[in-house]
Amino acid sequence: MTSKRIFVTGASGCIGHYVVEALIQETNHELYLLLRNPDKLKVDYKARPGITILQGDIREIERFSSLLKTMDSVILIATSWGGPAEVYDVNVVKTIDLINLLDLEKCQQVIYFSTASILDRNNCLLKEAGEIGTDYIRSKYMCFRQLAKLAIAPRITTLFPTLLLGGDSNKPQSHASSGIPQIERQLGLLRFFQVDGSFHFIHGKDIAQIVRYLIDHPPAEGESRELVLGNQRTTVNQAIEESCTYLNKRIYFRIPLTPKLADIFIKLFRIRMAPWDRFSMGYRHFTHQRVVTPATFGLPIYCATFTDVLKISGVGRKR
Repeated sequence: MTSKRIFVTGASGCIGHYVVEALIQETNHELYLLLRNPDKLKVDYKARPGITILQGDIREIERFSSLLKTMDSVILIATSWGGPAEVYDVNVVKTIDLINLLDLEKCQQVIYFSTASILDRNNCLLKEAGEIGTDYIRSKYMCFRQLAKLAIAPRITTLFPTLLLGGDSNKPQSHASSGIPQIERQLGLLRFFQVDGSFHFIHGKDIAQIVRYLIDHPPAEGESRELVLGNQRTTVNQAIEESCTYLNKRIYFRIPLTPKLADIFIKLFRIRMAPWDRFSMGYRHFTHQRVVTPATFGLPIYCATFTDVLKISGVGRKR
């Protein structure tokens, strides 16, 4: 495979670590990694030649305008979770500025990371995400709507990860993975409830394999460039049942957790809920059409079932 010049943002995050590790270990592409703090990158980027660390901030992306015009591909993972102004500046304004700095004759593909939270069950934009979503979700909603207006739009591949899992001793944990070990403590109560809800999930290692494949095999003309990343639908009840089986806990009876009962718990424990949280509780089924995993491209899946999630997360492991 011909070596490509690839510019990557967000390499020090959870997804970024997996993607960069895969590209370093499994390809010979030249990588240019934009990092605010290179010390946060725990991947061995000195493992082979062709890896360049660029210390800088995406908010000063114009500094790298000349370099960007030489890139064959760009992988945009960087995101901000900060205050509204910073989130909008990084996730929308500067992301679009970066894309506009690319050479239309040179750049073959832009891989842009969005989030499945902005999509409804039919993979269309979810209007509530743009209206009452968190600052992060609304910024992703706004940025995605602008992509179609760009000159390079036909070469933008947008990835929509579902519930993200990942992290280890050398990689930062995703928000979801940080909560998985708590299942062991909470299962004593959770197993007695039935919950009407479902979701998809995907591990960072599987995302990295998808990105690695797409770098060398961009979607052909006529193929979708909007890919929802996630394993097949898992119900909340299924996740509870698999957890009970895995931890050898019996389910004697189950009480349906209705919206009315949930409201009682919220009031009883004085739980504060933002408008997006309220919407999510009522929406319940965050599922999508045509989800993509490494298997879609003939590659093995690292984390395919909820039982795999528990094993990888160390649930039940003696400490």
